[in-house]
Amino acid sequence: MPTAEDILNDKNRAIVTIDHRRTVFDAVEMMVAQRIGAILVSQENTIVGIWTERDLLKQVSAPEFDLHNTVIGDVMTHPVRHVAHDATLEHLQDMFLGLYIRHILVKKFEKDIGLISIGDVTRAGLIDKDRQIKELHKLASWEYYENWGWHRPAANR
Repeated sequence: MPTAEDILNDKNRAIVTIDHRRTVFDAVEMMVAQRIGAILVSQENTIVGIWTERDLLKQVSAPEFDLHNTVIGDVMTHPVRHVAHDATLEHLQDMFLGLYIRHILVKKFEKDIGLISIGDVTRAGLIDKDRQIKELHKLASWEYYENWGWHRPAANR
């Protein structure tokens, strides 16, 4: 079963961060350029929060919200939920479903190594199920049953 680190390795994407003093507009520009739905917020090389597309949707409707002047550190979600690098696929699925979140920071020996989304975990789950089905098919394919001797006369069965 794949782990959080396996999913990150398959994803092959560096951590994308924005300084906590930058604006929401800066974050949106970075997210569009990187084609991502969430960005980690940093302060002095430490991840202190996360800001997502969902956060933007919530904030846009607020009358005081100003895309160009709102500081990302003021509207980020914190603390960031995290998981160990060796967390199993099943554990990750439980976290996403139980916590109602879409992104989890992965840590390895207290070092941040990547961000995985519920989409990444769903994809990994489907790939793992496909692998399991192929293994089962090898064990019990139609050829397996054909070799049972159905072609022999009834007296020999």
